[in-house]
Amino acid sequence: MVEDRSVPSRVLNGLNILLLVVITLLCVYPVWYTFVISLSDKAAAGAGEVFLWPKGFTLSSYEMIIADQQFFKSFFISVQRVLYGTLITLFVIVLMAYPLSKTSKQFRSRNIVMWMLIFVMLFNGGLVPWYMTMKSLGMVNNIWGLVLGGGLPVFNVILVMNFYRNLPKEMEESALVDGAGPWRTLFNIFLPLSMPVIATILVFTIVYHWNEFFQALVLMTKNENYPLQSYIRQVTVVVDPSKIDAESAKRLSSSSNQTLNAAKIFISMLPLLVIYPFFQRYFIKGITLGSVKG
Repeated sequence: MVEDRSVPSRVLNGLNILLLVVITLLCVYPVWYTFVISLSDKAAAGAGEVFLWPKGFTLSSYEMIIADQQFFKSFFISVQRVLYGTLITLFVIVLMAYPLSKTSKQFRSRNIVMWMLIFVMLFNGGLVPWYMTMKSLGMVNNIWGLVLGGGLPVFNVILVMNFYRNLPKEMEESALVDGAGPWRTLFNIFLPLSMPVIATILVFTIVYHWNEFFQALVLMTKNENYPLQSYIRQVTVVVDPSKIDAESAKRLSSSSNQTLNAAKIFISMLPLLVIYPFFQRYFIKGITLGSVKG
């Protein structure tokens, strides 16, 4: 009887393993396919002859992107934007989420502030008023325009707020009995316990600042101020024939929009693929614990 019961169990485990392998391949293959396309020549990529391995191996797409120094300057601007934007966003979110996690008796204006946050999350003034505001604040051709231009991510504030509301109230009461004030309670008790949700919004913020390119197209009037995503878009979408020398023209002739776009996508996702595994173990826990209460 024991052996009969174990056979279905082994079959079920085998099916589960097979299903997980198939799902893994479905997740990994698009990344691999993008990388393979970026290493293939334009004829093979355009004809749809590339599947698992590069055909007509060439590095012309990558050479075209990194041939000039502007690539490295744009990369450094993106790194700056991610660092500054992440630190400022995390600081503001934590300081806003902590008082909003209190009851209306503890923070009388809580409901008013929450309605204001929900309203600005659903509605905005539009692109032109946003640009006029940023220009009046001196944020044009300025790295701080990219850092602060996205505003406050209200969704992340709600995640952290709900996470704090799920923490046991007895911890805060014990801290108050021991003489700890709000600041010490926040930084010594709440903040160390909120690493899962902090890691979650950290991933959200890094992905946003790294991938966002439209704000730079609006705020930056000089190409040398572009972050990496905006710079790669200009290289792959807008090509000025008057600024192409003989060597660049040769590289351009051996590539295509498909291979260039593949190189662009792969370069864009590479830093995130390196960073994400370090926060993956906190990710699901941070979202589920931060989404229980409204």
